[in-house]
Amino acid sequence: MLEDCKNQKLMPSRYEQIDFTELKLNSIQDRDSLVKIEDFRDPVKLPKKVADELLDSFPPILAGNELRLLIGSLRKSRDDGNPRIWTMGAHCIKVGLSRFMIALMDAGFITHLATNGAGVVHDTEIACFGHTSEDVSGTINEGDFAVSKETGEIINASLKRAMDEELGFGESIGRDILGMNPGHPDTCISAACYKRGIPFTVHVAIGTDVNHIHPTINGAALGDASFRDFRIITKSISKLQGGVIVNLGSAVVLPVVIEKAIAASQNLGFGLKNFDGYNLDFIRQYRSNLNPVKRAIESGGHGAHITGHHELTIPLLASILLAE
Repeated sequence: MLEDCKNQKLMPSRYEQIDFTELKLNSIQDRDSLVKIEDFRDPVKLPKKVADELLDSFPPILAGNELRLLIGSLRKSRDDGNPRIWTMGAHCIKVGLSRFMIALMDAGFITHLATNGAGVVHDTEIACFGHTSEDVSGTINEGDFAVSKETGEIINASLKRAMDEELGFGESIGRDILGMNPGHPDTCISAACYKRGIPFTVHVAIGTDVNHIHPTINGAALGDASFRDFRIITKSISKLQGGVIVNLGSAVVLPVVIEKAIAASQNLGFGLKNFDGYNLDFIRQYRSNLNPVKRAIESGGHGAHITGHHELTIPLLASILLAE
C-alpha cells in the first residue's frame, strides 16, 4: 500500500504542496505514551438498592435533578425502544472509559455511538498495543510526534477497504480490529460495536488526526468512509423522536454533525419532536450548548448540561444505570 501511495502524483494545483510519502516513521512499540492499559477500569456493578440510595443522596437541585432526568431519559428510551444515541470525543477514551461505554451498550443504553477521527486513533492503539496518547510537547519539535508506523497503517488500510467495499469508517475499522484478535479486545469500542451490530460512526475533519500525515493516507477513502458515516448517523437521528441523544466531550465536530443531521432529517419530512438532549463535559461550550441541548428543548423535549470530568461523571452514571 505504501508503494502505491508513493507512486501517486499530487493533483495539479497552482500552489505548492507538501509530500508526505517521505515521512520518517517510528514504531509504536518504541514510543512512550501517557496512557496505559493498566489505567483502564471496569464498571462497578452495584446492588440496585445501593444505587438507588446513591442517586437519592444527591440534592434535588440543579445538577442533582439533571442527573436524575438523564437516567430517566435513558431508561425510558430503552424501555420504549426509542434511539439512545451517544456522540463522544476522543478524550473519553484517553481517560480510560472504554469498558464503561461497552457495558452501557450491553445494558441497552446505547443504540448508536459516534466519535471523531482521534477517537479511532486512541481506540485502535489501546486495543492493539496497550498504550496511547503521545507526549506532544516532548516530541513535536524533534519531528517524532504523529509518526507511529503501525497506527497509520492499520487505520488507513481499513479506510481503503471501506471505500472498496462501500462500508462506513467505523464499521470497517471495527470489523478489521475484531478480525485482528487484538491484545486488549475488551477495551475496543469499534470492535464491540461491530460485534453487537451497533452503528459506530466516525466523523473526521481532514488534517486533525495522526493518520492524515501518514504516507499511506488516501484522501478519497477518508472522505468516502466518513461521508458514508454521516449518512448513517443522519438516518439514526431521523428516528430520534421520543429518544435521547448524549454528547460526551465533543466541543465542535460532533455538535455540528448533530446539527446538520437534524436539519437534513427535518427537511426530508421526518418531523423530529420530543427528544431529550444532554451534554456532558468538564466545561460548557458554545456549540454543544446548541446541539443537542437547545435543539432538544426546541423539539419539545428536555435539554441540560452536566458539568464535570468524564473520568468521574461517567463511572458515576454507569454505576447507577448498570445496577438494574
